[in-house]
Amino acid sequence: MNFPIYLDNNATTPCDPRVIDAMLPYFTSKFGNAASRNHPFGWVAEEAVDYAREQVAKLIGADAKEIIFTSGATEADNLAIKGVFEMYAQKGNHIITAVTEHKAVLDACHHIEKLGAKVTYLPVNNEGLINLEELENTITDATILVAIMYANNEVGTIQNMKAISAICKKKGTLLFSDATQAVGKIPVDVNADGIDLMAFSAHKMYGPKGVGALYVRRKNPRVKVTAQMDGGGHERGMRSGTLNVPGIVGFGTAAEICRLDMEADTARISKLRDKLETALCKIEESYVNGCVSSRLPHVSNISFKYVEGEGLMMGFNKNIAVSSGSACTSASLEPSYVLKALGLGDDLAHSSLRFGLGRFTTEEEVDYTIEAVSKTVLKLREVSPLWEMFKEGMDINAIEWAHH
Repeated sequence: MNFPIYLDNNATTPCDPRVIDAMLPYFTSKFGNAASRNHPFGWVAEEAVDYAREQVAKLIGADAKEIIFTSGATEADNLAIKGVFEMYAQKGNHIITAVTEHKAVLDACHHIEKLGAKVTYLPVNNEGLINLEELENTITDATILVAIMYANNEVGTIQNMKAISAICKKKGTLLFSDATQAVGKIPVDVNADGIDLMAFSAHKMYGPKGVGALYVRRKNPRVKVTAQMDGGGHERGMRSGTLNVPGIVGFGTAAEICRLDMEADTARISKLRDKLETALCKIEESYVNGCVSSRLPHVSNISFKYVEGEGLMMGFNKNIAVSSGSACTSASLEPSYVLKALGLGDDLAHSSLRFGLGRFTTEEEVDYTIEAVSKTVLKLREVSPLWEMFKEGMDINAIEWAHH
């Protein structure tokens, strides 16, 4: 077993060796610019990009022409939200999203609010699901976009996309989904799911960092977004800039492997996740966060009451890599806004760990993690005055803390 053990696959995944093999020639002998149309170096690169575009499209049931390559899901989120806001300004200025969205979506929404957009942030229930009736009642004639993530990055909750898209269709508004955590892990089909725009990224599916895609529907309805990056008109005019050919090739290969191996991967990984979760839930006062009946197969977010998450991680972080929220906001000591939106108090939100398993996680690593985490929780509780009070039957919530 190699240490440290990596259980933070929601933050990023390692590159699959097959992905690296596919990429290597495009750094060296096949180094052409895909936009150089007048010599073989450019043609070879363009051909590779076309093939990757097909591979990526096939994973989500789209047409290759509907894939716009970007630098990642953050850029794709921005292109979708800002691009729709500008393109459909004639129709309206109202956008609906949810409080548990990724920061890239929330911050893009905050940005367009300054430009005159009206944004509604829907709450979620204690499982992280939006209320469909509330969504329907919030859509007005001015609503141009509903932006709801496919699956949450912190707790793994999967939204009911088919039901959400049915509402959007009925009301005549576009549906955008940040599907970064879902694509490659669970079956995602833009037509079956009724999604009009969708963002996802290579580095969450065993591909390279720095490359992602925005799916933009071409018919029924034909969707257009205003470019946020101007230049030579690459990517059907929606995203200029020399294409990251090696990255795109890696993205394509990663997508193909996910499409072919998804079922087998999911069966193995979810079994390991369930083993981990069942064992850790034997620790008293531990709670699984999110929606157990509708969630990603590789994620488990658990709160261990009366233990502080950061302290817990310090107990084993030389040997096990996990996180207490999302990588994007991990520098702040604030408890996770996603967990707070699910109704967790600060204490539970602070005491949570997110375990993200992956293609390369082994049973041995899971066994080691169960033991290490259990030991650390018990050790920290031994020295916790709160735990002692709880064991003596005191109502912790009723304690009056002295303020100096």
